[in-house]
Amino acid sequence: MARAEALEAYRSLPVPDTTEEHWRFTDLAGFDPESFSADGSAAEVETMLDLDVAGYATVTADGVEIERAPEGVTFSPLPEDHERLYSLVGWDEKFAAHNAALWKHGLLVVVPKGVELEKPLYVRVAATGQTFWRLLVVAEEGARFSLIEEYASPTADTEAYSNAVTELFVGQAAKLEYVSLQNLSRETWHFASHHARVERDAELDWVSGGFGSKKGKVRIQNDLAGEGATSRVTGAYFADGEQHLDYDTFQEHIAPSTTSDFAFKGALREHATAVWRGMIRVEPGAQKTNAYQECRNLMLSPTTHAVPIPGLEIMANDVRCTHGATVGRVDREQLFYLMARGLSRAEAERLIVRGFFQDVLDRIELEPVRDTVAAALETRIPQA
Repeated sequence: MARAEALEAYRSLPVPDTTEEHWRFTDLAGFDPESFSADGSAAEVETMLDLDVAGYATVTADGVEIERAPEGVTFSPLPEDHERLYSLVGWDEKFAAHNAALWKHGLLVVVPKGVELEKPLYVRVAATGQTFWRLLVVAEEGARFSLIEEYASPTADTEAYSNAVTELFVGQAAKLEYVSLQNLSRETWHFASHHARVERDAELDWVSGGFGSKKGKVRIQNDLAGEGATSRVTGAYFADGEQHLDYDTFQEHIAPSTTSDFAFKGALREHATAVWRGMIRVEPGAQKTNAYQECRNLMLSPTTHAVPIPGLEIMANDVRCTHGATVGRVDREQLFYLMARGLSRAEAERLIVRGFFQDVLDRIELEPVRDTVAAALETRIPQA
């Protein structure tokens, strides 16, 4: 029944266009999801990460292969009748509806009450043809663990349509570190909806890395649903060539005494574009909210384009909500200073980029992830 309703919704909802406020700066002209093979291929992809993990799964067109799973933890293919499925991301939006109607492969992760995993869980998704992927994660009361999700392509010129949905449930006093790294080919359209619900005294620490893809939109929503809930989202992206990255972030404060902290930084080269739209919403009962959001962009070429749009919607009267957004060029004095000391322009830009991203890198708790994101950012600067 759910799939039939989702398919009907997908067919009835129009493809978003630039007349809609949330799509004003992302034009989908030329995108046809039916032009991509529905079957895809089972090609393997290389990972950005090299780390010791507690659970490991790979996802191709053939399905989900569980190569390692920790004892006592659910780390298995996602059943279509799971009670929490579609409860955070349903089918009221075009691409979410497409995912709900056609997803074949998904992963269910449930870490039981009080269980702490010393090593992270890791899933790698290979996007080929039409790739519909779904992840459902449940951190039960007092559980503590890390999960890394990586999207990648078999080759640099793989043409694909990637459509992903992630639903995260962080139970009372639990802590989840969730890392989502996107390193898809420049010929892959990527659409994703990530939605989390954080309960009383729980903590969500989220890292979002965007380095690949052609165009699309990534939605990130955190619901602070229990008193004392905390979420922190750290975003880092680098786009060049004709890439177009678009992020929609939403901090929904529902319960009192909740905290959210969203910090996104991006660097752009050549003709790349980055769009970020952030919204903090504080419900009437969410007194004592403490919320912050920022988006900073570093322009490495005069032909790049960045559109940061912060927003606030506050319906309580005892809150602290702040935001910031900047777009800036490389400091010519910094560049001159470094080059005057023998560095090439590329080496100087690499140092400046590292300095620009350092504060968001410092927010990443998992050292292998921090090192991987730093390396991915720096290697996008051409060698001298």
